Amino acid sequence: MNNCERSIFVSTKEKVLSVLKNAPTTIFSGVALADQLHVSRTAIWKAIRELEKSGYTFEHLPNGYRYLPSDVLAIDELGSSFIPQGNISLKEETISTMMDARQAAAAGCQTPALFLAETQTGGHGRFGRPYFSPKGQIYMSLLLEPSQTFAELPQYTLLAAVAVAKAIDEVTKKTSEIKWVNDIYLDGKKVCGILSEATSDIEIGKIKHVVIGMGLNVSIDSAAFPDDIKERATSLFGGKRPPILRNQLIQLIWQNFFHLLHALPDQTYMDLYRQKSFVIGKQVSFTRQGHTYTGIAKEITATGELVVQTSTESISLSSGEISLTAIEKS
Repeated sequence: MNNCERSIFVSTKEKVLSVLKNAPTTIFSGVALADQLHVSRTAIWKAIRELEKSGYTFEHLPNGYRYLPSDVLAIDELGSSFIPQGNISLKEETISTMMDARQAAAAGCQTPALFLAETQTGGHGRFGRPYFSPKGQIYMSLLLEPSQTFAELPQYTLLAAVAVAKAIDEVTKKTSEIKWVNDIYLDGKKVCGILSEATSDIEIGKIKHVVIGMGLNVSIDSAAFPDDIKERATSLFGGKRPPILRNQLIQLIWQNFFHLLHALPDQTYMDLYRQKSFVIGKQVSFTRQGHTYTGIAKEITATGELVVQTSTESISLSSGEISLTAIEKS
């Protein structure tokens, strides 16, 4: 069984959840559920308890149970015309969703495929930096099979950044910003990191697979962040209850992404990326080949390079080799 396949075994817990979710306004007694599923009332009671431990919520009424909207990642709520339900994999815990996507690519998984986890033990960003991954946020990676040359590939990281930023603006009613090249900022602090990787087929000279991974902080109390990132990291809704379920937000992000992707070669996404830039017009510092440079970020090219004007020259920075070490505060 490859990484894209799921067991066809359905537990009593899953059957109970399916019945209740499919009729959210209906009250089901324990007896009715037991009769419908051909199990004991005790099995129904245990299933409800297990589901509640997993984060699902139900209204307990004198005459039975009723399903309430629950912020639990669920494959049946994530499938769409862009990413079929059968191409979605969900784990409670994983080392990283990027690794899951790479393994699925090697196993011949159908694409596009989406890999999600409630928490990661080894998530990382650019240059291998560790990524804080507490439970209850969004950690996901999208696997694509573009079969294009490197020159033909769209700027996936930039495109994904725009898709996420648009979704954040819609659900928070605030204005997010993008720090070149792959970080989304809200209220001056990082709220999301994006990482893209590509693998090539040397024999045909094309990119075979692309993986786009992202970690998005949805609801984390500011005091919960580690000391080393507390002053520069945030979440969409702080420690408050989000007004949108994660399943809905994930769908919105990928809906934005595929709409932008299907609109190519239209460059609207690049215009939006530049408009949301966290760095254009600011003084930035970076290190290249052991030398530290300081200059003004002037523009972002059509190929995603950041053009910085120093006191002596104009330098174009590639996202794959350079990380900004400092940005002038507004």
